[in-house]
Amino acid sequence: MTINIAFLTITFKKRKRTMEEMLHQETIEQLYEQHKNRQFSLYRIM
Repeated sequence: MTINIAFLTITFKKRKRTMEEMLHQETIEQLYEQHKNRQFSLYRIM
């Protein structure tokens, strides 16, 4: 996608991820969900 505004051009390109980056991101999301669930379970107990 390209936007032209008064002599200024901005171009956006979709970044391609490697398999390693995708696996790393998935691991982070799983850990985040685990921590969120743990926090919620502790909150319900109180």
